[in-house]
Amino acid sequence: MYTIVGARGFVGRHLVKHLLAKGSTPFTPARDNAGLFSRPLGHVIYCAGLTSDFLERPFDTVEAHVTLFARMLKDAVFQSLTYLSSTRLYDSADGSGGESATLHLDPNEPRHLYDLSKALGESLCINAGRANVRAARLACVYSDDLSSDGFLHRVVWASRKERHARFDVPPDSARDYIHMDDVIAALLAIAERGKRPIYNVASGVNMTNAELFRLVRRIDGCQIDAQLPPTGRPDPVIDVRPLKADFGLVPKPLVMLLPNLLGRGGRAKGAA
Repeated sequence: MYTIVGARGFVGRHLVKHLLAKGSTPFTPARDNAGLFSRPLGHVIYCAGLTSDFLERPFDTVEAHVTLFARMLKDAVFQSLTYLSSTRLYDSADGSGGESATLHLDPNEPRHLYDLSKALGESLCINAGRANVRAARLACVYSDDLSSDGFLHRVVWASRKERHARFDVPPDSARDYIHMDDVIAALLAIAERGKRPIYNVASGVNMTNAELFRLVRRIDGCQIDAQLPPTGRPDPVIDVRPLKADFGLVPKPLVMLLPNLLGRGGRAKGAA
């Protein structure tokens, strides 16, 4: 049995759809549902959270990332609990993308409100004293249905509508993109068979904005320009060796899947 907390969100609703297709009926409670604390929950995947609007909603961010999660750790009955965190935490890790990297978070930095709340959720996973509780640090998740406002999805929509697009991003900023199918496979494996406190859920391959824009132009003919100057800072490469070692999972890199995402099946010219 599965319980999906945050089932209306991007990852949560795809998890629910997958489980239903496999013949399972997950419990999808709202955050105020008394069933969270009055019935066995089976394997819980905790997807509740805020992303782009966390600064406008700081109290909701802490409630979702920490407060409700802490209550569940204290009072809920579950077989396992997997907490969705983010590889954004590695932005403060001095170039390391491994699960044991030391994070350097600054409460004076506004965007670190998100990072601090996720880090506190992870700390509860490790130190609350409950068995079978783990954190999954997700990279930039995308799906074939383009149903989130993520950066990659916005790039794909721009390529479909325009011949020349511009984004206010630096060309050398890099992201690790992972497809929703690989995310779901990883989360279910972590919930059922995980044995480490933290797992990276990523492809292990970075793509800079400049590389992405060149690849889109090669596949689709749309020219996309990065409007901001280069940062000059390398982005950490996410270590996915534990994901492979424990579950045999090797997520596909974006370069393999982008042609289909753009509606142009087959391989891009020059794609490795």
